[in-house]
Amino acid sequence: MPALLLAILLALHTSALYAQTTPRTEPLHAALEQQIAAGQKRVVELRRILHQHPELSNRETQTAKLLAEQLRQLGLEVKTGVAHTGVVALLRGGKPGPVVALRADMDGLPVTEGGNLPFKSNARAEHSGQSVGVMHACGHDNHMAILLGVAQALTPLRAQIAGTIKFIFQPAEEGAPAGEEGGASLMIKQGVLKDPAPAAIFGLHVWPLPVGTLAYRPGPTMASSDRLTLTVQGKQTHGALPWDGVDPIVVSSQIVLGLQTIVSRQTNISRLPAVVTIGSIHGGTRGNIIPDSVRLEGTMRTFDEVVRRDIQRRIRATAESIAQSAGASATVKIDDGNPVTHNDPALTQQMLPTLQRIAGAGNVQLAELSMPAEDFSHYQKQIPGFFFFLGIVPRGVDAATAPRNHSPEFFADESALPLGVRVLAGLALDWLAAHSGNDRVSKP
Repeated sequence: MPALLLAILLALHTSALYAQTTPRTEPLHAALEQQIAAGQKRVVELRRILHQHPELSNRETQTAKLLAEQLRQLGLEVKTGVAHTGVVALLRGGKPGPVVALRADMDGLPVTEGGNLPFKSNARAEHSGQSVGVMHACGHDNHMAILLGVAQALTPLRAQIAGTIKFIFQPAEEGAPAGEEGGASLMIKQGVLKDPAPAAIFGLHVWPLPVGTLAYRPGPTMASSDRLTLTVQGKQTHGALPWDGVDPIVVSSQIVLGLQTIVSRQTNISRLPAVVTIGSIHGGTRGNIIPDSVRLEGTMRTFDEVVRRDIQRRIRATAESIAQSAGASATVKIDDGNPVTHNDPALTQQMLPTLQRIAGAGNVQLAELSMPAEDFSHYQKQIPGFFFFLGIVPRGVDAATAPRNHSPEFFADESALPLGVRVLAGLALDWLAAHSGNDRVSKP
């Protein structure tokens, strides 16, 4: 390759990586780095406190108290009690500009923690009528500590910031308890995206990737999640006389098998995958009595709204038709859960250089489609949003075999926290600079 052409290509590459910084914003980024380094120890301390004292969805009262105290100490405008226990804080910059939002989730899971961390959780709570252990098995303690770290680093620089940063600490990402509202949808209903209204929102999730790694994906990234509840009504009879009744257990078995053909034989999954799972079957009291009814529960996951609605229709038709053919009936209830986590393509393209500049281009990779769901998707239905993954698997450990989120052995290496703070803070500053009229960000 001619030397001149190589030099031009290298210059273009460097320009793309650093497109988010300009002579005006470079001093701000340098000052931000100093603040992050100075506050790194405190971020780790906060993460350990939060990890040791997890709380379940819509019950994050002590967590909210700690968050609000930390944010008020920084001098931010703080609002509590949003969507039960949510906390929202505003950092108003010293220069006029737009509003951007950063979000972290707050709730733990009904999981008893394994391992021997010195700050291991021994918390217990009631969940679905049972006493359970509680653990930040999905890493939300890291998310909160990172976002607190961002607020801690940016607040001293507020005079140089053009615009407003809204910090959203959201409860019940894992789902509100039965009979309650909660999570992102309730935050939105109660006005978290108003007064002032952000024009974009960013969020991250710790993930089983090597420390120092970031992963992102434009468009569909994490699946939608819908809850299935099917009730099969038959006719009770003696187990020795099945012809005198209608066996809902046999019918339910046929329905379970029939549902598996929806994805494997009726849905075009060559572009985007889908999953239908029945994870729970309840019916009967003893082996020689054919019961009157059977209840089935499950989940479905998709990455496309048209496919989502089509599969829902087919689930109803399949269950009802199989039941009718046996003289039984099937009632199908499908509760819409989280939509697809869909990264706005234009926003993703615009902000990718920020990820590459901060983590190094070689440490930023394209994420695979992820079947777990994330209620950050509700914000993305309202405004452009970008959600990405932060690696937390220690160096020397195989990320492919490391315990995943929701495992009692899930472990997040704290050396990942500073990168999380740098990236979220960098995204906020670069987006504001791009939309404030003071500095324009070149698109890659």
